[in-house]
Formats: sequence, C-alpha cells, structure tokens
Amino acid sequence: MRRVKETVVEDLQAAVERDPAATSKVQMAIVSPGLHAIWAHRVAHQMWQRESLKLPARVLSNLARTATGVEIHPGADIGRRFFIDHGMGVVIGETSQVGDDVMLYHGVTLGGRTLAKGKRHPTLGDNVTIGAGAKVLGPVELGEGAQIGANSVVVKDVPEYHVATGVPARHRALAQREDPYEAMFAEPALWI
Repeated sequence: MRRVKETVVEDLQAAVERDPAATSKVQMAIVSPGLHAIWAHRVAHQMWQRESLKLPARVLSNLARTATGVEIHPGADIGRRFFIDHGMGVVIGETSQVGDDVMLYHGVTLGGRTLAKGKRHPTLGDNVTIGAGAKVLGPVELGEGAQIGANSVVVKDVPEYHVATGVPARHRALAQREDPYEAMFAEPALWI
C-alpha cells in the first residue's frame, strides 16, 4: 500500500502539470474524474493480486466506473504518473499494460479483439499520448513516445516515436526533435 500512496501523489502532480485548466492540486484532487478513476484502480489492482480479493476488486472497479465514467479492469497494469484528461468513456481492458507518463483523453478504448484467454489488450510504452475517441484494439504494442490521433483506430503495432492517425491508423516517424505543437499542423488528426 505504500507504493499506492506514492503513485497517488505522482498521479496528482502529473495531472496538475498536464491539465492547463488546473488551478491547484486541491482542485484536481477534488474534481478530476480521471484521477479518481486511476486512484480507485490502484487500490483495486493491489486487491486483484490476491485470489480471495478478486470479486471485491471487481466491485470497487465497477463503483469507480459508476462514479467517474471510466472503466479500468483491476487486472490492467498501469505505470506511474498516468493521467486521463476529462475521463468520460475511457475503457481499459484486463490485460492492458500501460507504461509510465502516459496520457489518455476521453473516449479512448484499450480493448480486445478476441474472446480467447490470455494477452488480448494493448501494451503502451512510456510517454504515449492517445487522443480523444481513439481505439487501440488487440494485443498491439505502442512504442515509447508514440502519439495516436483523435478518433484513430489502431490494430497494428506503432513503433516508438511515431504518430498514428486514421481508420485504420497509419503511422509516420516523428521528425527528430519535432515539436509536438508543430506536429499537429503536419498531422491535423492529432488535434485532441
């Protein structure tokens, strides 16, 4: 539980740094549904590690979904300093693996494409950003620093430091030291 407390503080700091509408840590702690969802997930995920607590973990995750509009399966493995901006409609499946410093916008789905057991959800590297409404489906991998454009549908791996946009998503490498703000003019679908 000590690790959970540490990550809660890091999540709050990451939210304040990434949300231009944030006026204070107190404000974010009180009103951010994305933070509330990830905090509930951090507790539920610890519970999920014990067989006897799997049902209570699912109950907690369901209560968090009801309160925040964000559904995160307690089995999902989520890294440090995770932030969901706006929150509503985000779904993160059971076998999803999310690296550190990842940011999702509202309506993002990290979903599966099969009913088979085993790894069926995406793996996100560190520093990945996924735009509003994007769907990343199946056991695909998004490399470190990947950016996924709003409303894109990703069903294939995206290499590190690539931008993926469209339906189905196609990717291109980010130019070395490309300013993310300038990248949005090159890829209008990145506006999130």
